[in-house]
Amino acid sequence: QVQLVESGGGLVQPGGSLSLSCAASGRISNIYTMAWYRKAPGKQRELVATITSSSNTNYADSVKGRFTISRDNAKNTVYLQMNSLNPDDTAVYYCNADIWSPNGYRGNYWGQGTQVTVSS
Repeated sequence: QVQLVESGGGLVQPGGSLSLSCAASGRISNIYTMAWYRKAPGKQRELVATITSSSNTNYADSVKGRFTISRDNAKNTVYLQMNSLNPDDTAVYYCNADIWSPNGYRGNYWGQGTQVTVSS
């Protein structure tokens, strides 16, 4: 039983900040790459940022310079610090990870999502 649970979403004014977290729980031996995606109304799901276990990161052009992805390997947790938010950032944010158990590769897992709304 492996699950990813996001937290930290909410309502914020334009120019404000929010911090998201996603904790993986269960029988886990390794998570190499973790990622944040988002789905805005009327738009396709978008890859926001990725981070490897060695903290190599990649960002979508739309969030570069504003968002920072990080992780705590000991806690199997990934974070997304979002600054200078604008209404275009409004979306449901999902975390994603490839999960290994002591028995081997378990699969690709998704969190249920957390709503981020940027509005005045």
